[in-house]
Amino acid sequence: MSTLNDRLLAAHAADDKAKLVDLYQEAADMVGSEDQRGFFLTHAYVFALELHHPDASDLRARLAEMGRI
Repeated sequence: MSTLNDRLLAAHAADDKAKLVDLYQEAADMVGSEDQRGFFLTHAYVFALELHHPDASDLRARLAEMGRI
């Protein structure tokens, strides 16, 4: 996960919100805990909303399935 962490930090530093949507989804798919997954999906969703990203509705659905929306 450290490589992913490095990519997340670089995307934040570059203010690359589209990349952050992808990376936070990747992180969510890698973790075992539902709380961790919810944390990463929420971040991906927030950035997706800011960009009107096509994944926003899928992210919302995933969060809803987890009872987080």
